Amino acid sequence: MNFRETVDALCTPLGHEDVAQALNVSVQTIRQARMNEDSSAFRAPPKGWERALIRLAEDRVWHYRKLIEQMRKTEAANDR
Repeated sequence: MNFRETVDALCTPLGHEDVAQALNVSVQTIRQARMNEDSSAFRAPPKGWERALIRLAEDRVWHYRKLIEQMRKTEAANDR
């Protein structure tokens, strides 16, 4: 991996679109569920949100573990 590829992988964003897709709802639903509960536009979070967000968090952990392994391999190869 080169510097640019590593920085890109490290900075890969996770956005509302990803959360909406994981929950099979619209981005607007996610935005409304994030609003202050006092807001008239507030909507309750979708059912199953906890499990879906745990899965997204686990995917991010896996992404970073793989990145660390790749970076270590690159570093070891460059030290030879």
